[in-house]
Amino acid sequence: MSQQAVTPAGATPERSASASIDPVALARLYGEPLFALPRDLYIPPDALRILLEAFEGPLDLLLYLIRKQNFNILDIPMAALTRQYLSYVDDICACNLELAGEYLLMAATLIEIKSRLLLPPKKSLATTEQVEDPRVELVRRLLEYEQLKRAAQRLAECPQLGRDFLRAQAPDLPAPAPRWPAVCGADLQSAWRDICARARLVQHHSISREPLSVREHMSRLLRRLRDRRCVEFGELFDPVQGTAVLVVTFIAMLELAKETLIELTQAEAFAPIYVRLACRPQ
Repeated sequence: MSQQAVTPAGATPERSASASIDPVALARLYGEPLFALPRDLYIPPDALRILLEAFEGPLDLLLYLIRKQNFNILDIPMAALTRQYLSYVDDICACNLELAGEYLLMAATLIEIKSRLLLPPKKSLATTEQVEDPRVELVRRLLEYEQLKRAAQRLAECPQLGRDFLRAQAPDLPAPAPRWPAVCGADLQSAWRDICARARLVQHHSISREPLSVREHMSRLLRRLRDRRCVEFGELFDPVQGTAVLVVTFIAMLELAKETLIELTQAEAFAPIYVRLACRPQ
């Protein structure tokens, strides 16, 4: 029995064939599979290169090799250290020759020190001074670098502004002006009833008649409020003077409030009422 290939509805045999071999394609260009790289394709030499700069310089590399091998920094085995160092320098030169400039200079220094160690020391009959070890200068530079590196690590562990914590800043906004609740007629009526109730408790038997001037009491109220910031409503009335004086004083207060010469304020509902001079614009 012969077998026939079955293609999906609406698909051409060429598309089904290309879809079946897509897993082995190198890439897809405008939807078409690409099975081989074009001959004229240019790939920059550094396109797929990754450089990991694990060391901050030749001294850092030397210090790493010494600590890794547990070498005594005061008695460095130059042969083993130079061999490991040159191996790392060869890897750097294969990647980036510009980056290996300082490392090549240190490699030449290591080779010079190794060569001086291999040579026999010069003996002089005129002097008995010992020949200085050629590793002394290198050891001094390594010890100084290690101290600076540890100091830099301690400084990096200190908390820094912007990295470990942020300084809280709040805008200096002006204090909002106090908003006094408005005094309605019912509040004045209640306060007036309290004043009248206290006035009835005082009995007068004096028979005298004196003219009561509303303007005069208005002036008295203004003089009493001139040197004081605010006065309680009840302090402006003297029940001892009688009901007539209380009535005239209350009318004078209403006239002053009508002419916007005084203000009646109250901190909250059912709170005492205060009287003060009105603030006129300059």
